[in-house]
Amino acid sequence: MCGIFGCICKADNVAPLIHTGLKRLEYRGYDSVGEATIEDGKLFVKKDAGKIDEVHLKCNLDDLPGRIGIGHTRWATHGAPSSVNAHPQFGCSSPPRFAVVHNGIIENFAELKRELEDNGHVFKSKTDTEVVAHLIEEYFIRKPQPDERRNTEPAGVSKFEAAVFKSLSRLEGSYALATISTHEPDKIICARNESPLVLGISEKGRFFASDVPAFLPLTKSAIFMRNGELAVLKRTSFTIRRLSDRRIISREPKLLDWTPEMAEKKGYPHFMLKEIHEQPESLRNTLRLQDKYLNLLTTFLDRAHEVIMVACGTSYHACLAASYMFSKISYLATHPVIASEFSEQHSKSANIDSTILAVSQSGETADTLAAVETARQRAATILGLTNVVGSTLTRVSRVYVVQQSGPEIGVAATKTFTSQLSVLSQLATQLAKKRGKISTEEIDLLEEKIKLIPEMVEQTITSQESKISSLARKFRDEKCFFFLGRGISVATALEARLKLMELAYVPSIAFPAGESKHGPISLIQPGFPVFFICPPGETRKTLMGNISEMKAREANIIAVCEEGDEEIIQLADDYVEVPRGIPEVLSPITYVVPLQIFAYRMATEKGYNPDMPRNLAKSVTVR
Repeated sequence: MCGIFGCICKADNVAPLIHTGLKRLEYRGYDSVGEATIEDGKLFVKKDAGKIDEVHLKCNLDDLPGRIGIGHTRWATHGAPSSVNAHPQFGCSSPPRFAVVHNGIIENFAELKRELEDNGHVFKSKTDTEVVAHLIEEYFIRKPQPDERRNTEPAGVSKFEAAVFKSLSRLEGSYALATISTHEPDKIICARNESPLVLGISEKGRFFASDVPAFLPLTKSAIFMRNGELAVLKRTSFTIRRLSDRRIISREPKLLDWTPEMAEKKGYPHFMLKEIHEQPESLRNTLRLQDKYLNLLTTFLDRAHEVIMVACGTSYHACLAASYMFSKISYLATHPVIASEFSEQHSKSANIDSTILAVSQSGETADTLAAVETARQRAATILGLTNVVGSTLTRVSRVYVVQQSGPEIGVAATKTFTSQLSVLSQLATQLAKKRGKISTEEIDLLEEKIKLIPEMVEQTITSQESKISSLARKFRDEKCFFFLGRGISVATALEARLKLMELAYVPSIAFPAGESKHGPISLIQPGFPVFFICPPGETRKTLMGNISEMKAREANIIAVCEEGDEEIIQLADDYVEVPRGIPEVLSPITYVVPLQIFAYRMATEKGYNPDMPRNLAKSVTVR
């Protein structure tokens, strides 16, 4: 997730406007920043790695000339943060004639890059975005091919616009992008497919942005672009067309009543709630990972004599769930280890035959990096899963995968957890293909279910949020909770407990439901709240026995179960439903979402700020 913003104005020098607009989008990404403007037929550019204030201090973003420009604040998915990888990106021409900024993921960029290189294009960056600039340049400069002459553009579509339309037709993946060119310096062309893009309309000019906050102090008149649409912005006009048939679309601006702070959170009261609601989008982004990287990582996993997964906190819970996935889907035994315990537990046994899969949202978690360094000294192979390109973990890993969930502002991890699980489940199915331990039909079914998960998470949030809010009001004053599950649901229970403790400061206990008779059940009194995570599958019948044991002692049973599971619903005092059809081995990705919402609502019911829980930091970079 990155932030893009730009404008074309009647009189104002746009560089300071772009600078401040990007600053209001910095929550969307902050590892590099750049601007490009046009004046007197020339492109002027400033960009570098670093946060906006750092880059501005070095090169003064405000003194670029011109009344038209585009800007970008980056969260890297392809290519580490650097000046050359910062946006805007350009084609081959010297001086540059086309500039592009982009938020999203171009899935087929590698194939397009090879094709363009065969046509003589020279690439400078490691970004997927650069292919868009080269494509536009290619279609603008080259003569139409015979088959292209038969498909002439409608009246009113300029040569630059036609080149953009043709380029977009080649792209696979998600994008909100904008481009300017010295060939037609009176317009900005921007387009959307599965990444947010909004236009701002003002007497002073026209604006585009990833989010409303970028231009809210300048205008409250907005048009929300839809998937498959392209807009051409001029100083006093704009045109929106469908990408599929180039037809003009008429859409009136809406008048927004948001404050800048509300807009930054998309109208949500807290970043955490916004990020819970962003999970369908972040999960869709994880499905855009390139197979070649998943295959490379699974090749190392398949060769390993032993696989140890190291992580902390929420990422450790993702590893615990993944250990069940790898065992059940890939028939690979893996050992999840809390990173701070790794040195004591494995420092002497790790060796050249060991493979370490380190999982860290930031890629800078001190205990995880310390475990990795210990393993490296023992000649182990290091693999990484992180959310930050260019982090220490990406630099020390033999192979790494980026989960592509974008920045997470709330301290308590939500979309980080589900995105990690989505990537790990894809690794498990890819590894199963290599090892041939389950049938092709089973793998195909699992892959189909993984693709359905974003929609199911969306359904869960939409249908259950009100009920979960009522549960939080009901249990607001409880002093302790149990979270119980069996099999892979133990990881879900542990994550739910962690969220409730982090946000609402309520002591909570999570453990395998089969262990309840080995001590914990002694705490049960009438009305004691006990959450059971109840997906369909092998553990369900035994779990019903555990529910009955707790119910016999008058515990208050809250079940998270599959929609329409009447047997579980009849046993429970309260219940939350998750859409049907997700296999037990994938269930933590969907079943954790209601429990995230519960923890959030418990915090707000108690008057706490869920974005900034006391004594906690987003990334623990000291041991």
